[in-house]
Amino acid sequence: MRQINNLNKVHEFCRALNSPLRIKIIEALTVNRAMNLNEIAEHLGVTNGAITSHIKILHKAEIISIKNSPGKRGLQKTCSLKETKILLDLKSDFDRGNIYEVSLPIGSYSRIKAMPTCGLATKDFLIGEVDSPRYFDDPMRSNASILWFTQGYVEYRIPNYLRPKQMLKEIQISFEISSEAPGICDEWPSDIHFYLNDTLLGSWTSPGDYGAERGRYTPDWWFDYWNQYGLLKLLTINSSGCFIDGLRISDINIGKLNIDNKSELVFRFEVPEHAENVGGITLFGKGFGNYNQDIEARIMYK
Repeated sequence: MRQINNLNKVHEFCRALNSPLRIKIIEALTVNRAMNLNEIAEHLGVTNGAITSHIKILHKAEIISIKNSPGKRGLQKTCSLKETKILLDLKSDFDRGNIYEVSLPIGSYSRIKAMPTCGLATKDFLIGEVDSPRYFDDPMRSNASILWFTQGYVEYRIPNYLRPKQMLKEIQISFEISSEAPGICDEWPSDIHFYLNDTLLGSWTSPGDYGAERGRYTPDWWFDYWNQYGLLKLLTINSSGCFIDGLRISDINIGKLNIDNKSELVFRFEVPEHAENVGGITLFGKGFGNYNQDIEARIMYK
């Protein structure tokens, strides 16, 4: 998920959407994922020249990405959506210098307990055998870009770079996630619990395990009937409580966690055996799913 905090960037983003034709271009890319300029023009029934300036505006606003690819007449520009979820922050209470961000690769977990069905893979190959939890200890797991299990937990250590007298104000953690069904199933609810330093932050119910269409970044060798992509979620802990995509999931706030510069920051995803919906979990990292990102943590302090 991309977050826009600068008002000038917000204005540029909104200006890019202020055109019926540009909205149609975005809609076309939502359906077709990637199209070259000729394909977009033909799809919309306009000339190639008519859309060039609109493409430049969308690209400048970082709504679409453009890459050169071989075509029948030399190189052609292929367009795709850069993000499908964007958060506009019209007022930030934080000095932009008082933030640090870290990316946690899917295989960088510090502890895991996984029950079958389960497994993990790099963007190039499966690690060991599926449904055999022992392979979560394989040294190759540091390169994993996807992991899944039916019941259990996985923990990640977020670096704590706070200095003495610095006060933690907000933590944001972004991740692509789905349930874990045998095969795939769009309606497969799973109650996923979130913890920080063994404190339950709250839970969220994943609707399903998605695979009806291929993930935008899921590699070609990946099996058609396995997890293809998840939902991009943003978990936020601040002075008001804990939220998923802005919806409150608990009253646990940043003050109740008592975190200072000497504290650990251990974040845990868990599907407990006592949950009403034990539907597993799949985590997608770079090279898999629809968002091509690892677990992203943003720490704001004062």
